[in-house]
Parts: sequence; C-alpha cells; structure tokens
Amino acid sequence: MTSAAAAAVSGDARLLTFALFAGLVCVTLGITLWARSRTDGAADFYVGGRAFSARQNGFALAGDYMSAGSFIGISGMIALSGYDGFIYSVGSLVAWVPVLLLAGPLRNAGRFTLTDVPAARARRPGPVRVAGVVSTVTVSVFYLVAQMVGAGALVALLLGVRPGATFLGLSAGTAETLTIVAVGALMVLYVGFGGMKGTTWVQIVKTVLLMTAGVALTGLVLGRFGFDVSGLLGAAGRESGRGDAFLVPGLRFGREIAGHPGETLAGDLDLISLALALGLGTAGLPHVAGRIFTVPDARTARTSVNWAIGLIGAFFLMTLALGFGAAALVGRDEIVAQDPAGNAAVPQLARALG
Repeated sequence: MTSAAAAAVSGDARLLTFALFAGLVCVTLGITLWARSRTDGAADFYVGGRAFSARQNGFALAGDYMSAGSFIGISGMIALSGYDGFIYSVGSLVAWVPVLLLAGPLRNAGRFTLTDVPAARARRPGPVRVAGVVSTVTVSVFYLVAQMVGAGALVALLLGVRPGATFLGLSAGTAETLTIVAVGALMVLYVGFGGMKGTTWVQIVKTVLLMTAGVALTGLVLGRFGFDVSGLLGAAGRESGRGDAFLVPGLRFGREIAGHPGETLAGDLDLISLALALGLGTAGLPHVAGRIFTVPDARTARTSVNWAIGLIGAFFLMTLALGFGAAALVGRDEIVAQDPAGNAAVPQLARALG
C-alpha cells in the first residue's frame, strides 16, 4: 500500500471513529434530556425516585464500576505485568462482597447519601457530615484522576493523537489535555443536568456497549489462537520479553530483592496495601454507595448488587484475554511506545484484530 493510500485509509478511519463517538454523545445527551423532563423534586434528582428495578440498577452499578480506568487500565496492567496484573481483576471482584453486605442496611436507612446514614444516628450530625464531605471529596478526586487520564488517553488514541505528532495544529500533549477537559465537562453535564435518572440510563447503555465490545474482542482474540488458551498464554509470554516469568507471580508484586530486605518489605507492604484498597475501597466509593438508594427496598438493593457482581465478574474475566491478547498480538514495545502505563493496550489490540 502506498503512503498516500495509507494516509487516506487512516483519515477515513479517523472520520468514522469521530462520527461514531459524536453519535454516541448525541444519543446519551438525548437520554439526559429525556430524563431531565421526568425529574421532579429532590428524590427524583438524587435517587431517581427510588423506582429502578434490580436489573436496571445492577446494570447501572456495573457501568459505574467498569469505567475507563478499570477496563483499559486493568487490561493494560495485565498486558505489561502478566499474572500480577490480574490481581487488580480479582481484587475488583472481591470488593463487591462488602457492598453486598452493606446494601440492605443502607437501603433500609432511606436516605440520599452514605453520609446521611451515620449522621441520622449521631447526637451531633454536623461533625459527621463534615467528615463525610471531606472523605467524599478526597476519594472522588483520587478516583477521578485515574478515570479521566484513562478516558483522555482512550479518546486521544481513537482520534489519532500520537506522541510527537500534531492534532488540529496542537501538540499531542495539549490535545490530550483538552480532550480530558472536554470529557470531564461532558460528565459534569450528564450528572448536573440529568440527575440520577439520566446517569442511570447512560450507565446502562455504557454497560451494554462494554459487555458487547468485551465479548466481541475476547472471541476474536481466542479465535486467533484457535480457542487454545495455552497457545495464547505462551505467545503472550514470548512477546512480553519476560518468558515464563510473565505467567507467574512476582513480576510486579512480592519480589524478593537479594541483599535489600527493606525494599523487599516495602514491596510486601505495597501488595498488602493494594489488597486492602481493592477489597474494602469499593464500598466507600460515593457513586457506588449512592446508587444503593435508588431502588424500592433492601431486597431489591441486594439483588441489584448480585446483578452487578455477575456482570463485573464476567467482564473482568474477559480482561484476562484482552490483556494477554494485547501482549501476544501487539507486543510490549509497541504498547509502551504508545503509552508507558499501558492504557492504550486494548485500543491497540482492537486495531491489530481489525
């Protein structure tokens, strides 16, 4: 293929990608407008009138959790760190056990937010609310940083923004920064204008799209290796440059560094800290806890969490195929060249399969 033909194909692909992205934004904005017209009062805005079914809320919970950071971040971690990257998938699934235990009591409290629950029982609710606000803002900021960086990297890649190149006359760094700002502004618009009803239906659409894309990509990856999982893992180990070490623990966490007991201990503590954060952190996420209040009763709340666990479990199992598939079909060097953190691994895999 000539360079001119390749450029034309690249330009056509970028135009199609942008058109699909713009179309999806228009659809979700339409959903937000529709939800806004049916929002009346605080209960509708904050908890969707407590009228969502277990299945609807379960899909929305899954959409809240299967974000850009978890989808492309975990797959990228597996593509670069192999077995140790899968810790994030396992931890993310186990994290829903505390949420399941809390779902019934939280919904029985009949409040709007997680902070409302202890504040309602406290003799002096003011300090409790202040602590809750500080905790919520702190968690949200750290969580949003990861999500927005992941979303910005994904959209930048889809639009063809590459390191060292320009996009609409802007440097790659500037274009990616503006992309992150634009995506963030769009999210604020969804939440601030559509309320809980709007965001719930947008998350349901997102879950359906993510599951569909995950199943399709997983099928294509396994099909490339004749549905031989051993063949996929072997190819991933070879292309990673780490050989068998790519498929066993210790590449990223729990490494014993000879002659440096302090560094070895620090690595062990890092792994323990990660396990605690993954296992207990989800129950404290404001957008997850807040969604427990959107269903009619405690039984529906528990059932919705079960729906979420099923969807999230299936999805994170697919990240195994996606991560190892990216390592095998794209290769470590190309993944790192696009994004050292591996956030572009899944889009690069989709391009390789395309």
